[in-house]
Amino acid sequence: MNKHIAITGASSGIGESLARELGRTGARLSLIARRKDALEALARSLGTETFIAPQDLSDLDHACDWIAPAEAALGPIDVLINNAGMHFVGRTAEVPPERGEALIKLDLFAPLRLTRAVLPAMIARRSGTIVDITAMAALAPLPYMAHYDAAKAGLAAASESLRAELAGTGVHVVTVYPGYIETELAREGEEAFEASAALRWLPRGTAIELASRVRLAIEQKQPRVLYPYPAALCRWFPGPMSWLVGRVAPRLRASAQR
Repeated sequence: MNKHIAITGASSGIGESLARELGRTGARLSLIARRKDALEALARSLGTETFIAPQDLSDLDHACDWIAPAEAALGPIDVLINNAGMHFVGRTAEVPPERGEALIKLDLFAPLRLTRAVLPAMIARRSGTIVDITAMAALAPLPYMAHYDAAKAGLAAASESLRAELAGTGVHVVTVYPGYIETELAREGEEAFEASAALRWLPRGTAIELASRVRLAIEQKQPRVLYPYPAALCRWFPGPMSWLVGRVAPRLRASAQR
């Protein structure tokens, strides 16, 4: 895959696994995240041509600043993977407004800004791919995560809409709906909930397997990735699955406001 692929949120978790999976194909990689040291260590380990951009994408006025130097170094961006994001778990009535709004900036507004920045050139070349990492929560919202649910639902809707809009242009859009993926971020969120049967039996996926499925979706121009299997159930049976999630969702720990 001799392409220039830009991955936001590349320093850990799903983003790191995507970088390793796509790096093995020979792609040139732009790696964007806040932590410069983590990006440098990852770039050294990949064995492919890289450009790193330490960037806080929630600063929307500067969220696109890395694009011009990345393209100067590695050529036009062929694939943009909007992966950077954050979440927190807490009672909505207690969430400081600025904290919720910061999440929405990073999880929703930044991907829209970046997509808008690279899209005209992709359309002009009649070639390119946008990959949006949303969440199963976009299909079956999770209690105590209202801002995250809203942001991911918004990104998923925009992604699905954009795919239809771009039909026939040569530009493809992949919408990714991960369920529970074993990452440090997911484990931290899980700690905010009381132990329950729902958590014990929750189907879990790995970032490595998700990255492999995203690579195939890019190569085969698949419209979406649903992994692990509850994500597919949420897409095809959104009403019943939303009801079920609401009924079996674990309770928040008394001390939790993460």
